This record gives sequence, structure tokens and C-alpha cells, in this order.
Amino acid sequence: MSTGDELLCSREPGLVHLQLNRPEKGNALSASLVQALTDAVESACGDPDVRLLVFSGAGRHFCTGFDLSDLAHETDDSLLARFTRVELLLQAVDAAPFATLALAHGRTMGAGADLFAACAERWIVDEASFSFPGAGFGLVLGTARLAALVGAARAAQWIEGGGVIDAEQALAGGLATRRVAATALDAERAQLQARVNRLEAHTQRAIRAAISAGRRPRGPAGDAEDLARLVRSAARPGLRDRVAAYRAAQRKA
Repeated sequence: MSTGDELLCSREPGLVHLQLNRPEKGNALSASLVQALTDAVESACGDPDVRLLVFSGAGRHFCTGFDLSDLAHETDDSLLARFTRVELLLQAVDAAPFATLALAHGRTMGAGADLFAACAERWIVDEASFSFPGAGFGLVLGTARLAALVGAARAAQWIEGGGVIDAEQALAGGLATRRVAATALDAERAQLQARVNRLEAHTQRAIRAAISAGRRPRGPAGDAEDLARLVRSAARPGLRDRVAAYRAAQRKA
């Protein structure tokens, strides 16, 4: 079934698969796509039968980040609201009471890389590259989650440097959990689903909660701190101008 043209949702017993479906835009996160993803994640979290939530992208790339194609019609306030909604989506994925799997291929950038990092299982399908460009226009988004995966020093290097992280670096650093050939993807995913289906649903959810509690400070306090960091960075006057200047510099590079 579909939740709209921008997001395709399919279901099997115990499984929800969300496919970003803006291939002509590199699956960049428009406001409407973020809302569709949020609604779908909330629906899955409220379904006691869901054991595995999968994210993938149609076309050449998993997700090229935040959609800024209509920047001329944005304001500082509208951008702040959109970035806030992305952070709340990431928090919902990170706190999901079941297994989550992101399948990265092609370019996985910015908020798309943050979505990848928010999942418990993070697979590279054939080839993928990653980057975290948000700091280039003063944004602090997903930083604590990335540091929890790859360590503070490597997270600082990747975020402050703004460069491209290839598949080998992502695997060695802990951003990706494994690399899978596209031809073997269905079989590998079936094995993961069999693993998460082995236990009763309430047991699996209790285990997921316990594992999450050990990764980094959880709950309302930790989420509020992450959100506050984002808002402080994005609320500084001139956000739209900073984004525009960053995009202009990237085009010249």
C-alpha cells in the first residue's frame, strides 16, 4: 500500500517496509515526506505485531538529505520548523520498540545519513557514500546519535570536516553494521526477520528497550537535550541566508 506518492509502505506479517519514493530528487526529505514518514513510524510503533521496520530509497540514492529546492520560498522560521520535525522523526525511529533496518545505497547525506544512523541495523547495499554537511550552515542535527555509534573523535572529524565517507570507512567506523550484495538482500533480510520473530513480541520489545537504555542517555531528558541543541543552532537569525551561502559555495566547489 502507499501513504502517498512520496512514500511507499508495504506490509508483511511482522514487517513494515517504508520506501522513500522521490527518485528524481534523490529522495530528499520534503516537508510532506517527513510528515508521511512520521505518521508511518508512529503507526508502526502503535502496532504490537510489528517486529521489523525497514527503510529504503527508490532510484539511485537512499536519501540525499533535507530538500532545499524551494529555498526562495522558505523563511528562517519555516526552516526551523522543518528541521525540528526531522529531529522528532529521528527520535521516534531511534526509540522504536522493535528492530529497525536502513538500507543505504548511492548517496546518503545530511538528514538521510541521520535517518540511517538512527536505525539499529544499518546495511550498505552494494555501494554507498555518506556525508554530514549540516554543520556547514550552522546546524546541529543527529550529532549525539552519530557520536554514540562511531565515537566522539570520529564524529567530530566527519561532521566538522564535511567530507565524503565511503563504504569502507562507514563499516570500519561503526556507522554501517554490514555490507550486503543486492542479489543477496532478500535472503539476508529474511534471516534478520526470522531472528526478531523468534521471541514473543512483548519480550522483543523489552529487550529493545533495555539495549537502547544502555547506548546513551534515553528518555525525555536525552531527547529534549538533542532537540534543544538543534533549536539553538537553527534559531540563530539568518538560517536561510546561511543555507543559501552554503549551497552557492558547494556549487562552485
